[in-house]
Amino acid sequence: MRLLPVHSNRLRHAVAGVAATVLLAGCGASVASDTTTTSTSTGTTTSAVATSDGTTVDEVLADDVAVETGDTSYDEADATTVTLDGTSATSDSDAVTSADGTATISAAGTYVLTGELTGQVVVDSAGDGVVRLVLDDATITSETSAAIAVTDAESVVVVLADGSDNALTDATTYADTSEDAPTGALWSSADLTIGGSGSLTVTGTSNNGIVGKDGLVITGGTIDVTSVDDGIIGKDYLVLTDGTVTVDAVGDAFKSTNTEDAGTGFVLVQGGELTVSSEDDGIKGTQVLVSGGSVVVSGSHEAMEGSVIVVDDGTIELHSADDGVNVSSSDDSASTDGQAGGEMAIDSSLHLYVNGGTLEVWASGDGLDSNGDATITGGDITVYGPTTDGNGALDVNGTFDVSGGTLVATGSAGMLVAPSTDSDQAWIAAALDTTASAGTEVVVTDAAGTEVASYTPEKDYASIVLSSADLEQGASYTVTVDGTSTTVTAGEAPAGTGGPGGPMGG
Repeated sequence: MRLLPVHSNRLRHAVAGVAATVLLAGCGASVASDTTTTSTSTGTTTSAVATSDGTTVDEVLADDVAVETGDTSYDEADATTVTLDGTSATSDSDAVTSADGTATISAAGTYVLTGELTGQVVVDSAGDGVVRLVLDDATITSETSAAIAVTDAESVVVVLADGSDNALTDATTYADTSEDAPTGALWSSADLTIGGSGSLTVTGTSNNGIVGKDGLVITGGTIDVTSVDDGIIGKDYLVLTDGTVTVDAVGDAFKSTNTEDAGTGFVLVQGGELTVSSEDDGIKGTQVLVSGGSVVVSGSHEAMEGSVIVVDDGTIELHSADDGVNVSSSDDSASTDGQAGGEMAIDSSLHLYVNGGTLEVWASGDGLDSNGDATITGGDITVYGPTTDGNGALDVNGTFDVSGGTLVATGSAGMLVAPSTDSDQAWIAAALDTTASAGTEVVVTDAAGTEVASYTPEKDYASIVLSSADLEQGASYTVTVDGTSTTVTAGEAPAGTGGPGGPMGG
């Protein structure tokens, strides 16, 4: 029988050619250690913002700040129309003024923006209440700063009107580059929600695409962001619940940035479709949490990075020039991650949990990399790891427990890492004598010669790790690749590999 169904791999042949030099040192294969040492010679690497006792998305969120989602519904009869025309804006409301290409909204309420403006819309509302900006075929192009800048408001909701096409473009050079100045085409100092059913194209020609200096939630719409720096940023959190979001960024594509306040800095995907491409990190936060929806990182340096990464559900496809999934501390000064020859101490505050969903990783560096622990309780996981021996399809410094789901990881053999020996679910690991070409089938048979599983990796490989409910711990299996057979015992690492706690790459 087949161990895994054939995946669609919509973008498996379209990995972006991101130039990256992998600096991780080669090291011997090992079974992941069961130790939980948490300190290094340079001090602890524990990050307070990522600390949580939770193992599921909901449990982790219970320790985080509450997500504030703005209401995108409104009554058209109570809305104020703002007509954009050239370098000015007109409105019947005293809360809307226009001068020198800048339209300023100074009070809470609902404002429908329509037309084209060569200039900027500024929200400067010192009072209480929500400022709701309904973009209804609005095009705003700034020559001095952000296209929309929220400098003061209790909260802001941007609604993409049904059937509308909207566009925001920032200046190629900002007139104000002070610390508190806007840094993106759509920039908000207040909590920001973006939703509706229309479309929005955001172009960051000098800076970032969308920036929320507090929390940022996307609840709908078709949003396309292109930027010369980061794509979409939320400080305290960045949440996607619905909609179709596409990001093409030179910097990080989709990230949350608060690494100082406990319970903040997380990225949460609960639904919708997220597709990103980056020359740096694809998805990044102190925590990266996925409980639904579709996530595709079509090209990146590292595809998904956080101190705690939890996948409960959803469909995820990751492509990276370095690590596909990287669980590492936000305290870079306390880490030897990525240093040639460096041996990482284990940080038990760092953890990867996969409880369900589908996760497919295409990595030139490590496929699944945790500088702490890793736990798999469910889901279908496929890792197409590196073809060079300085990295591995799996790299876990601490406990690597598998109790459910299906794991298939193929890659180079120089740093073969398998689950912990006391994992509840059986696993097998085999190192091949030669590298097998992509498309060469792996067949696993039991002691009676009955086929247990078969799989066809779509990338060259010299090792394979499999864990499935169809395997029995301690039983003998034969792994056959291109006519060559290797006998393995479930729960035992290949002969000649390193023991627990052996050196691993970052």
